[in-house]
Parts: sequence; C-alpha cells; structure tokens
Amino acid sequence: MASKTPSSSNTLLLRRQLAELTKHPVEGFSAGLVEDNNLFEWEILIIGPPDTLYEGGFFKARLSFPPEFPLLPPKMRFITPMWHPNIYSDGQVCISILHPPGEDQYGYEDSGERWLPIHSVESILLSVISLLSSEKPNLDSPANVDAAKEVREDLAGYRKKVRKLVRRSAEEAFD
Repeated sequence: MASKTPSSSNTLLLRRQLAELTKHPVEGFSAGLVEDNNLFEWEILIIGPPDTLYEGGFFKARLSFPPEFPLLPPKMRFITPMWHPNIYSDGQVCISILHPPGEDQYGYEDSGERWLPIHSVESILLSVISLLSSEKPNLDSPANVDAAKEVREDLAGYRKKVRKLVRRSAEEAFD
C-alpha cells in the first residue's frame, strides 16, 4: 500500500517545476505557492488567450497536488467564476490529463489521454489554455450540463455570459 505522506522526491519535483516556471515564465499564466511552506497548493493566474472569448480575462485558480504526485494528477479548480461546458459549476476543471491514469470506465478517453507522471504543471496549464481557446468545447461528456446546453441551443447567449465573466474578472484583478 502506497504511503499518503509526501516523499522528498515528489516535493523535490514540485520545487523544481516551480523554480523552472519562475525562471522561465510561460506566456499566458503565472504560478506560485498559496503558502510558502506548502508545495502541494499552488495559486495560478491564467490570462485569457488572445482571439478567444476569454481574451482580456484574468482567471484565478488553484492546483492541489496529492501526496502521491506524480503518480496521481493534481486537481485544478478555478476560483474566478467560469462558464464553460468542461468546467464544473464549482470551478473544478474537467480535462483528460487531470483524470487518474488507466482506462476510462465510460469509454470517452483513451488511457494515453489521461494523466501520466511525465505531465508537468506547464503541460496542465497549457492544456487548460487550449481548453479555453477551443472554438468548440467538448460537449460529449460535459462537466457543466447547463453551459453545454446553452452552447448547443443559444450560442450567442453563451458568448454573452462568458464575455460578462471576462469583464468582471478583469475588473476584480485590478481591485
């Protein structure tokens, strides 16, 4: 049975990834620790990708790493309110690489699309930016059924709601 306490190897891995992102920032997001003494809780700021519905927005999120990281994926949750078919109403992000390794019991994903220990914080955040950049969100297995329904039935209404959240996120970022 695997231990639930973080080992020095996973804290070292997280420390290394944080140092790399600090030294070599990636366009579109920034990452830091919620508390200096806890490598397992990260604050994320995603800048709305250019030429998308989310352009101009500043979206705060949290990455919470399990003690078993990198064998198991972190959880990512937006603190900033989001309206997207693949983001639960509580902000939890639903993308394949954040799903535990192995076969998908519902058959929506190949095991190769799910979490692998080679994924990094950078690859997760680039996947989330890609999710926000996509013209057509995945409506096959939506996390937010109401947002998916609105995309299908009232795309103009969906876009208006997202733009409103983007404006609010930008205003709050500078408060």
